[in-house]
Amino acid sequence: MKDLTHGSIVRHILAMAPPIMVGMISIMICQLVDLYFVSGLGDAAVAGVAAAGNAGFLVNALMQVLGVGTVALIAHAVGRKDRADANLIFNQAVVLSVLAGVSTLVIGAALSRPYMRSVAADQATVEAGTTYLLWFMPALALEFAMQVLASALRATGIVRPAMVVRALAVAINIALAPVLISGWGTGHALGVAGAGLASSIAVAVGVLMLLAHFLKRERYVAFHPAQWRPRLSQWKRILGVGLPAGGEFVMVFIIMGVGFYVLGVLGPAAQAGFGIGTRLLGLIQMPALAIALAAGPIAGQNFGAGNGARVRETFVKAALIATAVMIVFLVLVQLMPGLLLAGFSQDQETMAVASLFLRIVSLNMVVQGLIFTCSSMFQGLGNTKPVLWTSAVRVITYSLPSIWLSTWPGFRMEHVWYLSLATVALQAVLSVWLLRREFEKRLTLPPQGRAPEQERPEPAAPLVREPA
Repeated sequence: MKDLTHGSIVRHILAMAPPIMVGMISIMICQLVDLYFVSGLGDAAVAGVAAAGNAGFLVNALMQVLGVGTVALIAHAVGRKDRADANLIFNQAVVLSVLAGVSTLVIGAALSRPYMRSVAADQATVEAGTTYLLWFMPALALEFAMQVLASALRATGIVRPAMVVRALAVAINIALAPVLISGWGTGHALGVAGAGLASSIAVAVGVLMLLAHFLKRERYVAFHPAQWRPRLSQWKRILGVGLPAGGEFVMVFIIMGVGFYVLGVLGPAAQAGFGIGTRLLGLIQMPALAIALAAGPIAGQNFGAGNGARVRETFVKAALIATAVMIVFLVLVQLMPGLLLAGFSQDQETMAVASLFLRIVSLNMVVQGLIFTCSSMFQGLGNTKPVLWTSAVRVITYSLPSIWLSTWPGFRMEHVWYLSLATVALQAVLSVWLLRREFEKRLTLPPQGRAPEQERPEPAAPLVREPA
């Protein structure tokens, strides 16, 4: 466990952000690897995998419910020096992750094809996306366990084990993808099914490695089978913090789905270019998102410790660092979009769409970094409802006008992307205003979030500190 209630906040952010970033980039690289190796199968395959990958945003929303709730409540417990409550939350989150993973497998198998029919431009894209989703679904199911384990470590200030696991999982995925997709060395090409299978195997290995870390090295939070009996009061605590944050990802899913829908009138190349562009832009924004996520546990521990001034300082420092990082990457995207996109498709029309998307939508990167920081601070404070409200405003102001614009005779994809710039700026303004109001309300009151006395377990073994 690492105490984040003392020491330089900037130093804590800069120490935690790189491992967090490596872990998140690893996830994005897995998706980009799939797109890269299926690009040789044609536009329908690329569009299908891109659209199917968008379904991952919906599952990510559920993952965020568990991840955000776990980080916030464990960080608060660490700040209060309440190890017993931290362990109770962790073990109940593990139970929820298992239930969510099983549900994902069942529901995903039933709804993969109907989902693809609702967003794909043609039947070939439907078939490619459905096949990919069915083989990719085990990876999404296992990600729930990965999310809870990594979140528990992050709440205690430990981020390197999750980084190492993610990096190794990416290496496994990169090694398996060409073998399973194209049949390198085996002569048995599985196509888009191989892309999903490679990801599922990589995530499975990653979960096993994190389990081994918890069983052999982790001491602050640990598996206690006696705490696996479902406790609805603890589920309510986790879901109370996590559900609004998960709703934010649902909103992202809706926005992405609307993007694929309105571009469907322009054909598979437009959808493929949009899919490649969104994933590459997401990868580019990862450093700023990692900075924001590093600020969450710092704010959470200090809020649990009742140190309001340090919570405010965390926001200011994280926002400044994220802004500086976003400016650097904005310049890079504007100057070299073609270089960043090299190799993702041989189709010139697809690449032209992706390049235009990057040039326009990257203009909102600075305000997007501010949104990331505000969201993480709300998570650290244990109140994520404002995040859901601002995301809902963006969905309403983006989705309905986009669909309306797509019915115009002279509709062009740029119309939607310029609209996106305006709605992101609006979301940023609302986020800052709501966070300022939250500071005024929450930082003048005693920290909340203690477990009910009847639910509190016997104290665990004495704390053994480990290096970060």
